[in-house]
Amino acid sequence: MAALEAPTFAPPLVEVVVPVRDEEGALEASVRRLDAYLSESFPFTNRITVVDNGSSDRTWQIATRLAAELPSVQVRRVELPGRGRALQAAWSASDAAVLAYMDVDLSTDLRALLPLVAPLLSGHSDLAIGSRLSRGARVERGPRREVISRCYNALLRAVLRVRFSDAQCGFKAIRGDRARTLLPLVRDDGWFFDTELLVLAERMGLRIHEVPVDWRDDPDSRVDIVSTAIGDLRGVARLARDFARGRVALPAVREPSFRGQALRFAVIGVASTVAYLALYAAWRAGVGGQRANAIALLTTAVANTAANRRFTFDVRGGRRVVRHQAQGLAVFVAAWALTAGSLALLQTTSPHAPRAAELAVLTAANLAATVLRFALLRVWVFREAAR
Repeated sequence: MAALEAPTFAPPLVEVVVPVRDEEGALEASVRRLDAYLSESFPFTNRITVVDNGSSDRTWQIATRLAAELPSVQVRRVELPGRGRALQAAWSASDAAVLAYMDVDLSTDLRALLPLVAPLLSGHSDLAIGSRLSRGARVERGPRREVISRCYNALLRAVLRVRFSDAQCGFKAIRGDRARTLLPLVRDDGWFFDTELLVLAERMGLRIHEVPVDWRDDPDSRVDIVSTAIGDLRGVARLARDFARGRVALPAVREPSFRGQALRFAVIGVASTVAYLALYAAWRAGVGGQRANAIALLTTAVANTAANRRFTFDVRGGRRVVRHQAQGLAVFVAAWALTAGSLALLQTTSPHAPRAAELAVLTAANLAATVLRFALLRVWVFREAAR
């Protein structure tokens, strides 16, 4: 397996994997279209990974040229074919917070990507799937594929008692930490990979979010429907047999510790607020209100980030400590802007307000800044540890 990686300075929030095999005709146009959409219309940092799994045409050469031309694109090569094998290789090596994949023909409207990944980034869900069978989906495909898809998903509900509606839509996403738990359990390396991943996730109690999609079938699809259907049926039979015989050992899933993190953050926040107010009161007479506010916030920001890193999000060691402190200072700037704006507003509307009024306004503003700081620390600075 070989990889040519795009230069990155920090892990992206979202990595979109595009598995390809003998797609020299469609690859370049699709990757350029996807790259343009992500750079122009997608609000989160991102990376595209093209995975060539067993191509015998010019797919690899085209992919490497695209990676050299487009900064957000990287390529990876897997010598043997199999969509599951390609996704295993790319997702296992990724450092992104959310891992997505889509078919190279881009049959799904790209505007569905944001609703797909947003619940994962917020912590609301663990996996997300595009569904062509949910209410609100708009699908253009032939009756043969429609019947096969509906029959297959009905079979899954009858045999494996799943609740999701569309197992094989080539448009899915998973949180990075959940992928690290699930991928070693998935045995299939072909088209059944999707189904097996979802069934195991549901059995573990993970939350699966469904997004109705607009889908237009590719008339030049390389998928062999008959062999794919046979492989899927064998996979269903294997899973049903393994579950019945107790051969599938699923690990317990630790639920996101939002309440515990919020409680620890609140304790640190109260201590920081007390320290901030004490420093502000000490410096106010000598340097003025705005300078005292900035000094008090900056002094407590470094200690606050370090304390939350260690106690709230349980991040230990020196790895990324400089980066975490730099991001913590960026969070400080946002908090400072909020408190400085509140103080400026008070001084403008009531220039002779007593010191007690200043402290009251700053206390309220600092509490609001604390909520903002927790949100930014959780979804940005320590997003991997927060889940």
